Amino acid sequence: MRKANWVVYAAALGMMVVTAGWLKDFQGRHLLGPPGVRVSPVPIYDEATNMVSTQSVVLPTNVLGIPAWPHWTCPITISEERTLPKDTTFGRGYYRASGSDFGVQISVVLMGTDHTSIHQPQYCLYAQGWTVTQTERISLHVERPFAYDIPAIKLTATRQLPKSGQMITGIYIYWFVSGDKITAEESSRLLSMWKTMLKKGELERWAYISYFATCIPEREQATFERLEKFIQASAPEFQLVTGSPAGRLPLQAQK
Repeated sequence: MRKANWVVYAAALGMMVVTAGWLKDFQGRHLLGPPGVRVSPVPIYDEATNMVSTQSVVLPTNVLGIPAWPHWTCPITISEERTLPKDTTFGRGYYRASGSDFGVQISVVLMGTDHTSIHQPQYCLYAQGWTVTQTERISLHVERPFAYDIPAIKLTATRQLPKSGQMITGIYIYWFVSGDKITAEESSRLLSMWKTMLKKGELERWAYISYFATCIPEREQATFERLEKFIQASAPEFQLVTGSPAGRLPLQAQK
């Protein structure tokens, strides 16, 4: 059984490597598909207050009575700006009510003609000193514009604060969207890009959507439940693509 699992894993990894190489070779010879998130001519800035782009994924200014902080409190990092392709489009916002211990960061990374804008979130968490302790596949029920489910990945991670030594927990939820698809699986996203380019000569424009909240140990479930409500209220404000109506499976990238 273990050997069979390794064969499946190796096959999936091989497909991802081959697909990634083929996508790179395909750049410049394709039509770019529509995004699954709302993009507007609103500038976005890095941590040195330099303008990263004249456009961005515009996020809501208030969610469930929790206001978004000014843009300079949650900028695009210089590392992101240097590492990701120049035609990457960002959306970034931090939400926290005065006197509350509940804060949420929303981040959207939208690819342009270079698919390497989209990456596995685990790499960023590890680079920031987080240790992922649990990975779960979940469904997020959304009521707007009609009832449907978003397939997502929930990561639970821990980190020790450098000054106090206190341990904190991070709840990180993410999924991917294109102009007509939603998936939580990286392999499904790459396979869908490959199929669409073969059939239509079009490069799907995928976005990586994530939500992140922290809490003290023992508060993970309560924080997740509150974060889930926050996602249900905010995602429809900027995500254009939807799943199938409730009662049917959500639209997956395998289509």
